Amino acid sequence: QVQLVESGGGLVQPGGSLRLSCAASGSDFRFYTMRWYRQAPGKQREPVATISNIISGSRTDYTDSVKGRFTISRDNAKNALYLQMNSLKPEDTAVYYCNSNPPSLPWGQGTQVTVSS
Repeated sequence: QVQLVESGGGLVQPGGSLRLSCAASGSDFRFYTMRWYRQAPGKQREPVATISNIISGSRTDYTDSVKGRFTISRDNAKNALYLQMNSLKPEDTAVYYCNSNPPSLPWGQGTQVTVSS
């Protein structure tokens, strides 16, 4: 089964950028539609960006609040998922997780993103 490890979070000023990475173990990564989720304090975990599997051509989709600012990508040869986040806003502050869509894999520890001046 695929195991997930997120990294790349940190503290950034509004308007700044971060690139999150998700390292996946296992040999079936390319067959999963993958998604970035986030959970802000006191809120439910929500989907942020989705990329379909290799069979579906790696099509992407985004929640409205991040369209035009975030870009999801994957490297199936490296078993890796990425989230490029630009023009960050304080409301993007959350713990970010990767998982399949729907979430069927063990959750990783997530990576904290804090946007603050």
